[in-house]
Amino acid sequence: MSLITRNLPRLFIQTSQITATRNIHNNLIANHPKITETDGSKIKCTLIPGDGVGPELMASVDKLFKAAGVPIVFESYFFSEVNPTLSMDLDVVASSIERNRVCLKGILASPDFGHIGELQTLNMKLRNALDLYANVVHIKSLPGVKTRYDNIDCVIIREQTEGEYSALEHESARGVVECLKIVTATKSQRIAKFAFDYAVKNNRKKVTAVHKANIMKLGDGLFLRSCEEIAKLYPTIEFEKMIVDNCTMQIVSRPSQFDVLVTPNLYGNIIDNTASGMVGGAGVVAGASYSSKCVVFEPGARHTFSEAVGKNVANPTAMLLCAAKLLNHVNLPSYGQMIRDAINKVLMDGKIRTKDLGGQASTQEFTFAVINNLKIPTTSHL
Repeated sequence: MSLITRNLPRLFIQTSQITATRNIHNNLIANHPKITETDGSKIKCTLIPGDGVGPELMASVDKLFKAAGVPIVFESYFFSEVNPTLSMDLDVVASSIERNRVCLKGILASPDFGHIGELQTLNMKLRNALDLYANVVHIKSLPGVKTRYDNIDCVIIREQTEGEYSALEHESARGVVECLKIVTATKSQRIAKFAFDYAVKNNRKKVTAVHKANIMKLGDGLFLRSCEEIAKLYPTIEFEKMIVDNCTMQIVSRPSQFDVLVTPNLYGNIIDNTASGMVGGAGVVAGASYSSKCVVFEPGARHTFSEAVGKNVANPTAMLLCAAKLLNHVNLPSYGQMIRDAINKVLMDGKIRTKDLGGQASTQEFTFAVINNLKIPTTSHL
């Protein structure tokens, strides 16, 4: 009996399981319903300004959208863990996102309360309420932004509803804390399937599973086996596996070797931030979190930059790129491309730069420079 014949029953079971998972979760990359805009009406989008400089960055988006005539109306909610008395209720915010199916979100601060307070942060509660299981961060070199490397182009896909962020920890004895890392086959297969579907749809050639199965043989072992099983269903996509500590070294040594990376929760967070620093920092990288029904667009490197509040110095590029991605998602790609082209023109010219990119321009100056470079068509429809 051939190896293929022997493996057919197992592969059939795996395929059936994944098909059932696809039917339940209706994989967003391939099947999320597009919101069309053909009658001139506006699309409603939930807006969460966030903490730190988030409100200032959202003001930049608002100015840009108004200047470009983008047919979006924001349903805004103040949502914060550091100012809970003014914050809207989680259920209200989650219901708005579920209803609108799309959200633009600033970064929420997660205070360190030590052993006091709830273990789940507001970010975690929102992700769990909406089942925002896949975080996607596209790490791409921007024109005119000089860094150590050129032409970086990779995508980090992070599972963000379990793993080290399960909020299951307790002090079993004084001075002894047990923290549980939850890994399930269902969610590991789901994020692996998402990564391979993303690779297929976006003409990517390789998926790298990042793990620590050499030490966490059961937990990360299950994640890795799940990725290996899903990889068999995609014979045209190259698959490799890499231990997380080696991955962090490799990505700063030779980033060109990576295409799509799929990771458990904590590893993805670390690699997101490391890779963001390689293309210009937290101010220039956009991200998005997906469920089967909605998408939340937010910066890829989650820093509130609270020390800069009110100083008008934050780089709005990441948030503007998030807004452009949102426009693509709601079937307004011409507006999204117009915004990206304007951002690229400002960065290429190099005359208007915020301090994080070596310039002296303010948030507002950069925003107005992007607005001045918008190529708005003379016709009423894009």
